[in-house]
Order: sequence, then C-alpha cells, then structure tokens
Amino acid sequence: MKKLKLRLVPLFAGWLIRIWFGTCRATVHNGEHFFPPEQSGNNTVIASFWHYSILYIIYFMRHYPATVMVSASRDGEYIARLVKSLGFNSVRGSRNNQGVQALKGLLRVVSRGESCAVVADGSQGPPMVAQPGSILLASKTGVPVLPMAWGCSSYIAVNSWDRLSIPKPFSKIDFYFGEPLRVPPKIKSEELEHYRVLLEQRLNKLYHQAWEKHGRRAH
Repeated sequence: MKKLKLRLVPLFAGWLIRIWFGTCRATVHNGEHFFPPEQSGNNTVIASFWHYSILYIIYFMRHYPATVMVSASRDGEYIARLVKSLGFNSVRGSRNNQGVQALKGLLRVVSRGESCAVVADGSQGPPMVAQPGSILLASKTGVPVLPMAWGCSSYIAVNSWDRLSIPKPFSKIDFYFGEPLRVPPKIKSEELEHYRVLLEQRLNKLYHQAWEKHGRRAH
C-alpha cells in the first residue's frame, strides 16, 4: 500500500499542479537576468529561492531542465518523485553527511554544464536564512547563483515551519529574477559568510518586492 501511495500521490500532485497553477496569470520581472536554454553561450545557473515558494517555482520553471536538491527525509521521496513528474532530476540531501553527498552530486551536474536548484533555507530552516550550500557550489564551479521569488494576490499558507504557500486558482502572480551572484573561486570562511549574507539580502529584497506588489510585506 505504501509503495502504491508513493507512486500515485506524486503523479496525481503533478497533474493537479499543472491544472491548478495553469489558471494563474504570472508577470515576470527582471527577466533579463534569466538566460533561456535556446540562447547561445553557457546558460548554466544555480537557482536559489526560499522554501515557501518551491511548489510554484518547480511549476513555473518546468520547461527549463535542472537538477533539484531534495531532502533525504521520508517526505523528501514524495518531493523527488513530484519534481521528476514535472521534468526535473533530483539529488537527495540534508544537513548531515547526506547533504555533503548531495552537494557533490550537484557539483558533477553543474560541471557538465547543467543547471541546478538549491533551496536557500534548506529543508528544515530557519526560514529565510540562507545556508552556504549554493555559495560553495558557485565558488567551485564558477556558475552564478540566480535568486528568484514570487508573490501573489491570493494564496493558501500551510501551517509549517516555512509557511509553504500555494497560489489559489486564478490568482495574479509576480515572479522576480534577481541579479546573478558570482562567487570567486577558493573562497575562505569569512568570504563564504559575506556571500551567504549577500545572497540572503538579495533573496529578501526580491521577496519583499514580490509581496508588496500585492499589498503585503510578507506571506
């Protein structure tokens, strides 16, 4: 029964997300910071966003192949299968040694010239506090971190640590791309903290811009 549930729930959720979010109208801001794959040159990025926004982001970005870091928890298996149903690959990770292995997996992915996505505040939080994973990855690969955030006119907030947010059908969504953050190679610990804070600031700036469009300071 559990195996059947594990197969069917993500598949059903994937189709529900397509239908549900397909009714919403999205306006893109700062689109020049994002490089569609059909353009020439190296368009590899490390996408970075807060955990509250993950469901709409994997829907919105579904046409752009990437590998997503997903928690190694039991619930993470559902997310891994959900992102697969929407066209993404995944590596599993958390704050322990599995997280280190996941970063190594993403390093191989990005080194091949493929994009990836790392939830900035991780799978456990604290919310809207950036963790250093994407900064380390950017330093080792030379690939920029691309911040993104969205806000919407009407939504459902789940009672979870991140207040996971789901736009209601037919809502208006403002989706923001931030300026890509380039990190120098072989950064030291104090430099790592500088860029971690800088990413956090850029994500929070986008976050507030997106929600202020709809008369809110936060979700």
